[in-house]
Amino acid sequence: MTTSPQEEAPPQTAHGGHPQRWLILGVICLAQLTVLLDNTILNVAIPSLTREMDATTADVQWMMNAYSLVQSGLLLTAGNAADRYGRKLLLMSGLVIFGVGSLVAGLSQSPAQLIAARAGMGVGGALLMTTILAVVVQIFDDKERVKAIALWSTVSSLGFAAGPLIGGVMLNHFWWGAIFLINIPVAVLGLIAVAALVPESKHKAGDRPDVVGAVLSTIGMTAVVYSIITGPEHGWASGQVLVSALIGVIVLGLFVTWELRIEHPMLDMHFFRNQKFVGAVAGAILVAFGMTGSLFLLTQHLQFVLGYEPLDAGLRTAPLALTVVALNFTGLGAKLVLKVGTPAAIALGMTLVSAGLAAIALLGGHGYSGMLLGLVVMGAGVALSMPAMANAIMSAIPPEKAGVGAGINGTLAEFGNGLGVAVLGAVLNSRFASLVAVSAASLPAALAAADSAEEKARISDAFASGLETSQLVGAVAVLAGGLVAAALLRRAERAESA
Repeated sequence: MTTSPQEEAPPQTAHGGHPQRWLILGVICLAQLTVLLDNTILNVAIPSLTREMDATTADVQWMMNAYSLVQSGLLLTAGNAADRYGRKLLLMSGLVIFGVGSLVAGLSQSPAQLIAARAGMGVGGALLMTTILAVVVQIFDDKERVKAIALWSTVSSLGFAAGPLIGGVMLNHFWWGAIFLINIPVAVLGLIAVAALVPESKHKAGDRPDVVGAVLSTIGMTAVVYSIITGPEHGWASGQVLVSALIGVIVLGLFVTWELRIEHPMLDMHFFRNQKFVGAVAGAILVAFGMTGSLFLLTQHLQFVLGYEPLDAGLRTAPLALTVVALNFTGLGAKLVLKVGTPAAIALGMTLVSAGLAAIALLGGHGYSGMLLGLVVMGAGVALSMPAMANAIMSAIPPEKAGVGAGINGTLAEFGNGLGVAVLGAVLNSRFASLVAVSAASLPAALAAADSAEEKARISDAFASGLETSQLVGAVAVLAGGLVAAALLRRAERAESA
C-alpha cells in the first residue's frame, strides 16, 4: 500500500507489510475485544437488570443504545483525530477511557446511572474502533489486507460468542455489575501490549476535528432512535414521537449541509459518489441491523419464553459466532471473497444471514433445534459478508484517511446495531401489545401480573409471536439490502474496468 508524502507510516518489509504485522494484529484485536464484550455481554443481563433495577423495556433499550449512539456520533471525529495526532496515541487513550467507564458502569445504582455510564464508555469505544481498523490498513499491503480484515472481523464474532458465555458465568456467581468490571483487566492488558508493540502512524497534515458535525450527528441519530423506541408505548402518531422523529430528520439534514460547506468535514459527502463505497455502506448497515437486533431478541426468547438460565442462554447463542470463527480462522471466508469477488460474496453472505433469521423465526418458536440451524446459517453469511464490506469501504478511501474510513465503517455498524435493537424491538412490542391487553412495561412484569396459568401461557405465546414477526422483518431487510449492495458494487467494478 502506498502512502502520500505527508503520511507518517510504519516501517515496511520487502513484501510491503510491517515486519511484526501479525503480532500487532493480535494485540489490537485484543483491544477491540474489550469493546465487543461490552456490546454482547449485556444481552444476557437483560432479565437481571429488568428484575433488580425495575428497568422497563425502554430502559433496557437505552442501556444498549446509549453506548451505540454516542459511539456512532464520535467515530468520525475520533477517526479524524487519529489521522492527525496519531493512531497509537488515540488507541491507548480509548483503552483508558473505556476501562474507567466500565468501572463506573459496574457500580451504578439505577437505570439512569447505568445509561449515563454506558454513554461515557461510548467515548472510549469510539477511539478504539476507529484506530484499530486504521492500524490494520496501515501495516498490511493490498495482498494481505483481505485476510487481515477477515481475522479482524472474526474478533467481532468472538466477542459475540464470549460475551454471552462470560456474562452467563458472571451472573451465575456474582451480581450484574461484574459483567462490566470484567472489561478492566482486558483493557489493562491491551494497554500494556499496545504501548510495547504497536507503531505510531499519522497524517502530518491531518484534518481538524469537526466538533459541530459530531454534535449534530449524535443529536440527530439519538432523536430518530428515541422516536422508534417510544413509538409502541406512546403511539406512532403521538406528538412526542412525531416531534422527536422530526427533530432527528432536521438535525441530520443540518449535519449533511454542514459537512458539504466546511473545509475539513468529518464525513466527506463526495465519498457517496463512489458506487463501491455506497454499496458497502448499505450492506454494512443492514447486516448489523439484522444480526444485533436478532441477538437482542433471541436472548430474551431463550430466557423468558424457553426458560433457560443466563449461562445456558449464552451457550446457545454461541454457534453463530463459532461458525464465523471457524470459517475465518481457516481462511475459507477470505479465499472465497478473493475467488468469487466482493459483490458475489456480499450477495451470498447476506442471503445466508437472511435465511438464518427466517429459520429462527419459523423453526425456533418452541424449541432450540430450529434456532441452532438458523444461527449456523447466519454465521456462515456473516463470515462472508462482513470482511468483504469492510475491505470495500476501506479500499474506496485514500490511505491517509484510514482513520476516517474506519470511523465511517464503525459508524455504519453501530448505527445498524442501534437501529436493529430499536426497530426490531419496536416491532416486537407492537405485535405483543396487539395480541394481549397488558399495561406492564416488560414481559416479566406482565407474567407477574397474570391471574392464571392460562393467562401466563397466552402472554408467553404472544411474546413468541412478536419475536417471530420481528425476525421476519429483519430477514426481509437484510435480503433486500444485500441484493442492492451487491448490484451497486458490481456496477462500480464494471465502471472501473471500463
